Amino acid sequence: MPQQKDIVKIAIQMPGAYPQLIQLDQKKPLTAVIKEVCDKWNLPGPDNYALQYADGIQTYITESNRIDIKNGSILRLTKAPGRCAEDLYKGIQSSDSGVRCDSLKLLADVSTDITFAQEFISRDGHSLLVKIVEDAHEAPLIMTHTLSAFMELMDHGIVSWENLSSVFIKKIASFVNAKVLDTSIQQVSLAILESMVLSSSSLFNEVKQEITLERLISHLQVTNQQLQTKAMALLMAMLLAGGEADRQELFEFLEKRNLRQYIHKNIIHSSSSVGDEMAHYLYVLQTVRLNHLEARMRTPLDSYNQEQRDMLHGLRQAAFEMESESGLSNERRRSLCAKEFKKLGFSNNSNPGLDLSRCPPGLLALDTMAYFASRYPDAYSRFVLENSSREDKHECPFARSSIQLTLILCEILRIGEPPSETGSDYHPIFFAQDRLLEELFCICIQLLNKTWKEMRATQEDFDKVMQVVREQITRTLSSKPTSLELFKNKVNALNYSEILKLRQTERLHQEETLSPPVLELKERLKPELLELIRQQRLNRLCHGTLFRKISSRRRQDKLWYCRLSPNHKVLHYGDVEEQTETPSIEALQEKIPVADIKNVVTGKDCPHMKENKGKQTKEVLDLAFSITYDVEEYSLNFIASSRTDFCLWTDGLSVLLGKEMSSESMHSELEILLSMEIKLRLLDLENVPIPDTAPPIPKPPSNFNFCYDFSQAEQ
Repeated sequence: MPQQKDIVKIAIQMPGAYPQLIQLDQKKPLTAVIKEVCDKWNLPGPDNYALQYADGIQTYITESNRIDIKNGSILRLTKAPGRCAEDLYKGIQSSDSGVRCDSLKLLADVSTDITFAQEFISRDGHSLLVKIVEDAHEAPLIMTHTLSAFMELMDHGIVSWENLSSVFIKKIASFVNAKVLDTSIQQVSLAILESMVLSSSSLFNEVKQEITLERLISHLQVTNQQLQTKAMALLMAMLLAGGEADRQELFEFLEKRNLRQYIHKNIIHSSSSVGDEMAHYLYVLQTVRLNHLEARMRTPLDSYNQEQRDMLHGLRQAAFEMESESGLSNERRRSLCAKEFKKLGFSNNSNPGLDLSRCPPGLLALDTMAYFASRYPDAYSRFVLENSSREDKHECPFARSSIQLTLILCEILRIGEPPSETGSDYHPIFFAQDRLLEELFCICIQLLNKTWKEMRATQEDFDKVMQVVREQITRTLSSKPTSLELFKNKVNALNYSEILKLRQTERLHQEETLSPPVLELKERLKPELLELIRQQRLNRLCHGTLFRKISSRRRQDKLWYCRLSPNHKVLHYGDVEEQTETPSIEALQEKIPVADIKNVVTGKDCPHMKENKGKQTKEVLDLAFSITYDVEEYSLNFIASSRTDFCLWTDGLSVLLGKEMSSESMHSELEILLSMEIKLRLLDLENVPIPDTAPPIPKPPSNFNFCYDFSQAEQ
C-alpha cells in the first residue's frame, strides 16, 4: 500500500468527456498513469498522450516536475509533446497559408514549455523558422507568429544565439530599420536583437553594425507603448553589453539626439504612460548614466595634484575676501590658510586634503563643493560667513557637511552600484537635469543649513542632523518630483517639525495597521481557548484537591478532600488523613449536588473568615473561598494551599454555575495561549509537519562535569 503522502487527489479533463477524479500515486510511472486514464476513456495509443496543467501556465507533466502536483489540481489529457511537435512541424510546411498561420500561432503558444521545445528543436524545427525569416515571403501575420515562436524557443537556452547566420541577423535588423512595417513584427524583432546583444560581444558588434540608431530613436517617438518599450530595451542592452568606448559613443549620440529631454517630455511627464517594463529601462539608463561619476567617487584627493590643490584653494578664495598674500611670510600665509579652512569646516585645517581621503565620496565631494561655489556664489558665501560668525559649537561645518551630504546622495542615487535586473526605482528628476548630483547638492546643502538652525544643533548633533536631512531627501524623491524646482519646493516645505509629525503619524499608523488584524484574530481565537481553559478547570476539579481546616483546638489543622464527579453533577468531600493518596469518590461520604449551589464567595465575605476574625491574615484571606447552597446559612468553606489552587477552584466553580472565569491565573493563561496560537497562525508552516505527541526526552549525559560544584566554595 502506498503511503498517504504519496497519493495526490486530482481531476483530469478531456474535451467531450466527463472529468476523471483519480488518486495519483506519485510512485507509479507516469506512463502507467496515462495508460489507465486512456483505458477509462477507451483511447487507443496511450503513448500519443500526455498530461498538462489545465489552468495557469499549461506546463506538461513530466517525471521531473510531477512532484509539484498538489491536491485538487486539474490536469488535461492532451497530445504528447513529440506528437504535437511532429504535427506542428508538418503544419508549418503546409501549402495552405491558413494552416501555416494556425500552426505557427499554436507553436508560439506551446513553445513556452521546455518539454515541447526540446521535442521541436530535436526535429530541427528552429532551423525551419530561420529559413522562413530569411526568405521573408510570408504575410505580416504569419511572419509575426514565426518570430514569436522563434523567440520563445530560443529563450530556453537549448540553442545558442551564436549559431545564427549573418543573413538572419541582417534580416531581423532590416525589420527594425524599415520605416513602414507592421509594428508587431518590429516589436518581436527588437526583442530578438536585444537577446542577441546580451548573449555575446561578437553578436553585439554585428547588431551594432546593422542597426540604424536614428531609426531606433524614432521608435521611441511613436505612440505605440509596446514598440517604444522594446526600442528602449534594445538601447539599454547595447549600453550594458558594450565596452567603455562603445558606451561613451552611444551616450554622445543619445545626447545629440536629446534623448533625455525627449524621455522627460514625452514619457515621464505622463506617469500613467510608464509601464513596469519601461520603468525598469529608465532605471537602468539612470544607473548607467550616473555611474560615470564612480571614478571620482572612488578616488581620494592627491595633495601633489596641482589641479585638485587649485580647486581646494578656490573654495577658500571664493568664501573670503582675500588679503594680498604676496607680502606675507610663508608661516603667516600658512596660518591664514589654516584659519580660513577651519572656518570652511575642514577638520584638518592645516592639510584639508586629508578630509577628502575618504572614499567614497572622494573627489566627488570636492566637485560638488566647487560646483556650488561657482554656480551659486552668493548662497555659498552666505552659508560660510553665517556659520563662521556663530559660536564654535553651534556652527554648521560646510566642508564636513558637504562631504557627508555627497556620500548620502551617492547612496540614495546608487552611484557605483550595477543596475539590478528587477529594479524600477528611477527618479523622474534625473531626466529633467543634466548635472543632477551637483544640482541636488546645491539645494540640499542649503536645506542642511536650514535644518541645522531649526534643530538648534551643535557639533554633537551632527549625525542626528544628517539623518533628518537624509529623510527629507528620500521622502521628497519618493514623491517622484518631475523637475528640480518642484523638488526644491517640496524638500524645503518638509522642515524638521514636519518630519517629527510624519514620524509620529507613521508610528501610530503602523500600530493601527498591525493591531486590528491581530486583535481580530485574538477575538476569533478567544472563545476556543477559553473553552480549553474551562475544560482544564473542570478536569482539575474532577481530579480533586486536598484542603485544610482552621481549628482553634488543635495545633495542626485537619485535612479534607473535595472532588467533582465525572458527570459534573455532584461535589464529593470528606475528611482524610495526612498521608492519604487521592481518595476515590466512594470514600468521600459527603456530597453536594451542583444544582443546589447558589453562589461562590471569596476572601472576607466567606462565612469562616467572618467567624474567625482573629485568624484573618492577608495570606489566609487571599486563599479562602466558600460555596453557599440550599439556603444561605449552609456553606462549604475552603482554604486553598496555594494561589494556583485557589484560582483553579474558583474558576471551576464559576464554570459549573455558568459564570465567567475571573481569576488572574485565567487571564495569564489566556494571554499565553493567545500569544502562542497567534505566532503559530502567522508562521508559514506549509509542508512543516506538527507532531501529535511531544518529542522524547533525551537520555542524560554520561557525566555532569559541566555543572558547577557548589561544595567547593571559595574560602
